[in-house]
Amino acid sequence: MASCFLRSGSRHLRTLAGGAVAVRTAELLVGVAILCVVVVAPAPAVLAIDDGNLTAGFVQVELPEGNFIVQSPYDVPENQRYSYDVTTGVRTFWVYADDKPFNTVTATNPRTEVRLAGHDYSSGVWQFEAYGYVPSGTSGASVMQIHNEDAGVQATTLMLHVYNGTLRHYSGEALEDDVYDRWFRLNVVHDVGASTVAVYVDGGAPRLVVAVAPTASHYFKFGVYVQHHDVSPRVESRWRNVTVYTKPN
Repeated sequence: MASCFLRSGSRHLRTLAGGAVAVRTAELLVGVAILCVVVVAPAPAVLAIDDGNLTAGFVQVELPEGNFIVQSPYDVPENQRYSYDVTTGVRTFWVYADDKPFNTVTATNPRTEVRLAGHDYSSGVWQFEAYGYVPSGTSGASVMQIHNEDAGVQATTLMLHVYNGTLRHYSGEALEDDVYDRWFRLNVVHDVGASTVAVYVDGGAPRLVVAVAPTASHYFKFGVYVQHHDVSPRVESRWRNVTVYTKPN
């Protein structure tokens, strides 16, 4: 929606809405027509999804434990930054702001993440679903990503960051104001053909629908990855019931 407002005396040109070019004549002043031209870009197309059942029509893919590839600081044992409780199904990730990268080649920030292997994709519609938990005090960390192919022009299609208890699209738009100390359900739907991503928190309507640039291939990641501002000394997230679905073209 775009707004255009002109006033003379008591007459107004009101808000215009739509997906094309709208032209209206507000009024004649001294014989001159005043025109307002509004160009409204169309919103990204949204895949039709039942808000009450976000996975309806999707097919669940198999995720054996071997698909959960942990990336953690290279200089400490994995179990000092990651744990998996097979009884509860909870995976806990933590890292310190001054930790090393996950290997000796990269200069990226510290992380403890799972890279979901075996299901890289380049077409169709793909959905990540899981329950996440961020303990209070964690700030300045990515907790979920759609990562692009290695050495791609863009590293990511989507990142969800937590800053001071707020879940954000990268460092920008707030998607959920309070994710501290509670389990929240996260659904992320990537429609490759339409070049859109939709993010849902605890079901209902999408909190974000965004157009994304197409790249060669993608995969999902989750955990904690230290970012560049408002970073706490230690960051942590927990995840359970991690599931991936697809809806082939």
